[in-house]
Amino acid sequence: MGVVKDKFKVKADEATAEIKELLKEYGNKVIGEVTLSQIYQGMRGMTGLVTETSLLDAHEGIRFRGFSIPELRMKLPKAPDGSEPLPEGLFYLMLLGELPSEEEAHHITNIWQRRSHVPSHVFDVIDSFPSYAHPMTMFVAGVMALQTEGHFVKDYAKGLNKKNYWNPTYDDAMDLIARLPRVAAYVYRRKYKNNEHIQPNGLLDWAGNLAHMLGYEDEGFKELMRLYMTIHADHEGGNVSAHATHLVGSALSDVYLSYAAGMNGLAGPLHGLANQEVIKWIFEMREALGTETPSKEQIADYVKKTLSEGKVVPGYGHAVLRQTDPRFTAQMEFGKKHMPDDPLVQTVWNIYEAVPPILQSIGKIKNPWPNVDAHSGALLVHYGMVEYEYYTVLFAVSRALGVLASLCWSRALNFPLERPKSVTTELVKKWLKGEDNIWGE
Repeated sequence: MGVVKDKFKVKADEATAEIKELLKEYGNKVIGEVTLSQIYQGMRGMTGLVTETSLLDAHEGIRFRGFSIPELRMKLPKAPDGSEPLPEGLFYLMLLGELPSEEEAHHITNIWQRRSHVPSHVFDVIDSFPSYAHPMTMFVAGVMALQTEGHFVKDYAKGLNKKNYWNPTYDDAMDLIARLPRVAAYVYRRKYKNNEHIQPNGLLDWAGNLAHMLGYEDEGFKELMRLYMTIHADHEGGNVSAHATHLVGSALSDVYLSYAAGMNGLAGPLHGLANQEVIKWIFEMREALGTETPSKEQIADYVKKTLSEGKVVPGYGHAVLRQTDPRFTAQMEFGKKHMPDDPLVQTVWNIYEAVPPILQSIGKIKNPWPNVDAHSGALLVHYGMVEYEYYTVLFAVSRALGVLASLCWSRALNFPLERPKSVTTELVKKWLKGEDNIWGE
């Protein structure tokens, strides 16, 4: 089946047996309590999923299979003459739970290179959209068009034992990840570069080839893509894109349908679209202030004005994190190394100094610190990618690594259809009066 695929099967069988024993002995153990506010306010903080690939700590930030972002930047294999981690290595880690060697990471690169051909009808679908369509709309449509190449649907139609659901799911995941850079780059070149497309370079790594097809040959941009694809890859299972992918996948929808659902969630302004909102806000601030290098005092005044108008400061605050997002810190370190004198990047750093104290003074803000979206746009603009509407597509390409590694595990462990219970407000009111038991006990 292939070295990585065989290794995954062994680990999945071991995990299946372990989980079976856990459920046998502790299946009725109560974990946590659900409050009425959680039921009404987005299920915030409710433990209801198992996601093996990453875990989000409120103070340490994201850990991929136990490794922090600084550790990953140090320990994951690099491209030749590069200093940022290869996303291929992170995918290997999320899938198999162990750090890869350079040879193993490059093996993933080779697999994706061999699987990267995109059929012409996918480009026809993208070309059918008007030029003003949002890049995410075209990107997700391209993903859906790729579904014709899927293995799972065909194998399932022939009659597939549920113990083997993971097999075509794995192949679909590897195929889709391999093809996403081509689809994403095609959308970019069609919308912003006069439909002048660039053929892939089979000698480059996954993220480096994406940079090449986008039209950016600067080695710094290739390094940025490697870092960007690594730090945006996963954020445990409860965020919208990861949860939507898992939810749709639990219906045995294949990789393409599940990933497309997740990315439609990512396209929302409260999730992945936030990265374009950040850079848009900074551009508007600079225009309003009449300067490309606003002072910290000017920034503070503009932030207060933004808040007084009932608006939020994009890129600040997170549902779980209670300190500066380590992904923000990683990008800040990248900026200090590659572009310390860039005015826009310096503005991001000045915002970082100005915003948290203001948000803290409000009193009700649990997390006044920046998240990953607060910095990424400025780095992209430095290299010439000013089309901020497109940034969420880059986020989507990266997020495929985590959600599809998780989907492989969901099928390998035969996770069931997700079907939580819902209630009506009328029933809740009866329960509060002691007239009914909404839990059915």
